[in-house]
Amino acid sequence: MDSGRARGESAPPSSTRAVLCVSAYPFLLASTVSVAAVALWLDWDPDRVSPLFLLGVISYLTALERLIPHRRSWHPNAGEWRWYGVYFVLTMVASAFAQYLVSAVVTVVSPHEPALNLWVEMPAALLTGSLASYLVHRLGHTNAILWRVHGVHHVPEKVNVANNGVNHVLDIVLAQGTVQLALALVGFSRDSVFVVGLFVAAQGYFVHANIDVRIGRLNHVLASPEQHRLHHSTDLSEAGHYGSDLSIWDHFFGSYTWRPGREPVAVGLGDPASFPRTGEIVASLLHPLRRAKGPRTGSA
Repeated sequence: MDSGRARGESAPPSSTRAVLCVSAYPFLLASTVSVAAVALWLDWDPDRVSPLFLLGVISYLTALERLIPHRRSWHPNAGEWRWYGVYFVLTMVASAFAQYLVSAVVTVVSPHEPALNLWVEMPAALLTGSLASYLVHRLGHTNAILWRVHGVHHVPEKVNVANNGVNHVLDIVLAQGTVQLALALVGFSRDSVFVVGLFVAAQGYFVHANIDVRIGRLNHVLASPEQHRLHHSTDLSEAGHYGSDLSIWDHFFGSYTWRPGREPVAVGLGDPASFPRTGEIVASLLHPLRRAKGPRTGSA
């Protein structure tokens, strides 16, 4: 165990910590289901519910990072909070732009009422969206051109909630646009897409959280922080796990590397000089236009 692992006088009592470690993820899942159920029942506007829910998830996980951190050395410093804040705004703008690009298709193709029972549609929409997300994420690592865009996310040498928003705007437009377009073209109802979107948003920030939470055998179905830290490993032989919501596609396509107790020695880039540092925001945004240096992709 390295010196950055969670220890110290500010830690909560061991009994409280144990309860938080066990209950944190079930509470997140229960909250996601509750918000989705109430929103559908009361016919709340998804465009208002989704961003408020996301802010709630981020706040909850940020608090947990202080209470049950995986590694205290991965907490953002003051400078990193500023950089991450700028990236978060850019990510939200890019996400909105991706939604705008496919909104016309969604309006025309997606039915207002489910063609199937909603309880049948939701898992089908989750599997479809998860597969599309897995494939575009894996391409971001294996395709040299796409890696120059996606690699911006892998520059930080920490994994935490705040730097989940460190992304190139083109990466967000491509990834989210692809998933939303796939769901729209299949013809899933708006209600099912909304519910799945809440789960995916919660999972996306959960797997990036610097929290001491283990989900045991559920790792073989759901993505987790344990797996996603390996995804950010500098050792490409263990850096699979392209799924950020479900882990079943990593099993199916042979990119599942996690086992109990396995942790990366270091996270970030194998060749840090191949990308601008996170604080060099303009340089990072212009990086895809520059001549490539170092490894061509982020995959073994």
